[in-house]
Amino acid sequence: MIEEGIGIMASTDDLGFLLSRASGLVVRATNAALADSGLRVRAYSVLDLACRTPEGMSQRDLAGVLGLDPSQVVQLVDELASAGLVERLPSPTDRRAKLVAGTPRGRRILEQAAVLAAAGQQQQLGCLSEEEQASLRSMLSRVIHFSG
Repeated sequence: MIEEGIGIMASTDDLGFLLSRASGLVVRATNAALADSGLRVRAYSVLDLACRTPEGMSQRDLAGVLGLDPSQVVQLVDELASAGLVERLPSPTDRRAKLVAGTPRGRRILEQAAVLAAAGQQQQLGCLSEEEQASLRSMLSRVIHFSG
């Protein structure tokens, strides 16, 4: 099936296209919603992971979980550290490695940003019922875990 919109033709049967397009729409809406926090989706995601792991997470692990190149994570962590939202801690198991952990300020900002991010996501996903959204999350999580 071909769907026409905004001057483009796209196959609505192409799952890769649909996932990419939906992701772009959700990220754009979430970035707009996060604007007041000074964060964007990628930085918000790093901050979220850093705050959820009190012992900290290596930059390599952050990159793996987020599907980013390690150099991108270094830049994001640098920005978050400069803002006082995360800190680099020595790894207890590898003296060469640093762990990224959320600061108290980072946890406060994350709490506020989470509300904004949820509103941005809901702007795009509001066309789905709560049950459909839960099902979508479950299916996407299965795809991610199957691949990883």
